[in-house]
Amino acid sequence: MKIAVFNPENEFIPENKRALARLGRVVYTQTREELPLPKLIKLAADADILMVDPDNLGSFEKGKENLKTVIAALPNVKTLALSTTSYGWVDLGYCRKRGVKVCNIPGYSRESVAEHTIALLLCLAKRILITDRQTQKGEYKLERGFELYGKTLGIIGLGSIGSRVAQLGQGIGMKVIAYNRSPKIQAGVQMKSLGKLLRESDAISLNVKDCDQTIGMIGSGELAKMKDGVIIVNTAGREVVDEEAMAKALKFGKIYGYAFEAEDLESGPLARIENAIGLKGFGWYTNEALANLQKIWVQNVLAAASGHPQNIVTD
Repeated sequence: MKIAVFNPENEFIPENKRALARLGRVVYTQTREELPLPKLIKLAADADILMVDPDNLGSFEKGKENLKTVIAALPNVKTLALSTTSYGWVDLGYCRKRGVKVCNIPGYSRESVAEHTIALLLCLAKRILITDRQTQKGEYKLERGFELYGKTLGIIGLGSIGSRVAQLGQGIGMKVIAYNRSPKIQAGVQMKSLGKLLRESDAISLNVKDCDQTIGMIGSGELAKMKDGVIIVNTAGREVVDEEAMAKALKFGKIYGYAFEAEDLESGPLARIENAIGLKGFGWYTNEALANLQKIWVQNVLAAASGHPQNIVTD
């Protein structure tokens, strides 16, 4: 068996490297930089399992087509083990057609991303990052914020991370309501239709899956239903929100603040809008989450090699 790892070898702890080596031949790209597709294909020639990190493929935006090109050139590949929870950068339809099973890493950064979400909600409510920007430029002005205690937190997507955000929100005294595509029950959380959640929430956390079904989920119609002055944190994926509509809502004061993850903020509708906080997606980047990620990533490969794959993406 051959395993091609699109990730540097020196990032793996010895225990995990040994576990992979016991399966057969293991090759690594040895870099996180984007690599030419012919080089990736040559490295992975005859591989049965690909352990894929999107960095070697360029970015999430072009990763889908690049990965499809790589898989098309590797007829032996039967399993694609992703280094991420999200799989919007994978052409699942093509993988199904090719008979390639796709495994992701659910829940590895649950605590880290949930804490990050609450931190961003506090930053928006207290105008912390906006005040910092002004202070750095010598343009400080007194920004009035508001308390989260007693406010209603609406969570869209009550999965692993969303359910933990709910618990943390309750911990700071927020009333928590949620919308989920399938029925869910969680202590202290009232389930609502999406429309009711949008109308009742003072703060909203987007925690849906980053996939084709959620692209443009929050558009002008959804924004219009929201309370004036709502704050929104989006750790789900940039494409979940219509950014043209969001930019207008921010400029006219309908939305008090919006925090989201962005690879690039230099262009696009939200560039240079003061109350739009675009940050590189780093909520998952903690010591604890990285250890969990690598452990589950390797476990996924071991399971696939044994003929009993786990964490298979089916959407």
